[in-house]
Amino acid sequence: MDPGIQAKPPAAPVLILAGPTASGKSELALVLAERLGGEIVSVDSMQVYRGMDIGTAKPSPRDRSRIPHHLVDVVEPWEPFDAARFVALARRALQEIAQRGRVAILCGGTGLYFKALALGLGQAPGPEPALRAQLEATPLTELLRELADRDPVTFARIDRKNPRRVIRAVEVIRLTGRPYSEQRAAWHSVEWPPSWRQGMFGLRRAAEDLRRRIDLRVDQMFAAGLVEETRGLLARGLSEKATALQALGYRQVVEYLQGRRSLPETVAEVKRRTRQFARRQMTWFRLQMPLEWLEVQPQSSAAALAEQVLARWTLAAKNSHAERSPEIC
Repeated sequence: MDPGIQAKPPAAPVLILAGPTASGKSELALVLAERLGGEIVSVDSMQVYRGMDIGTAKPSPRDRSRIPHHLVDVVEPWEPFDAARFVALARRALQEIAQRGRVAILCGGTGLYFKALALGLGQAPGPEPALRAQLEATPLTELLRELADRDPVTFARIDRKNPRRVIRAVEVIRLTGRPYSEQRAAWHSVEWPPSWRQGMFGLRRAAEDLRRRIDLRVDQMFAAGLVEETRGLLARGLSEKATALQALGYRQVVEYLQGRRSLPETVAEVKRRTRQFARRQMTWFRLQMPLEWLEVQPQSSAAALAEQVLARWTLAAKNSHAERSPEIC
């Protein structure tokens, strides 16, 4: 477990690329890594799972041979993975990148992981296997009733259609006897590290442009074999209630395989849910991270965006007279 909310973040050169799904982060990260001699650290709660390639928009083998990627394919889909484990693995990766004298590019859309890495984790306990199994077997409606009764603050803001998050909130409440919201409140009084704030960028696109990109991505995922990938995961014995299969796309394909909707209806549902998810991501990033936003146009190239990022990053460093350290605290 993380030693606490006061844990120091890595002090090595770090460039952050955040934003909603399908906004173009991964392509931009590749270009920046080539320009800077950098390495990419994935900040994505689902790309950590092996065998879940299509539905998580995982970097291709070609891209991974082109630029080193970290925190991709680190656990099996039936293994537990949470923010505490992400922080431990990411800090190790950042230390190794710094020792090689390279720049770390943190790229992804899982805001909680960004925040946990920069500000540390509170003292919430790790998963307890027996309790987790019990909660995963409990209907979501019952868990939501318990959450509403014991922690109305979390109930009001949580994604109630995401079993993974609901289960974790109830698990922490049961293990500690305290509201989940109280155990995360300390973040509000902690400042983001100045060395990080110089290079924290968010990608923002017009709603219609992002919608078009999401729809295209979903169509490409199904054409690439998302149904077959999901069927293969189930054939390997992965429970439909497993955390990994709660990921967008996989959850809806499981429902399709159960005969709950047709394939065209499933594709449309994944598009709709993904658009909703992107809106929630944007809201979270606006409220929770001090990002410098890049307004991305439909015709914007990754190369042009990289020039903008590098110019702003360089200017921010000069203005603050920051001295970059090659060490990790």
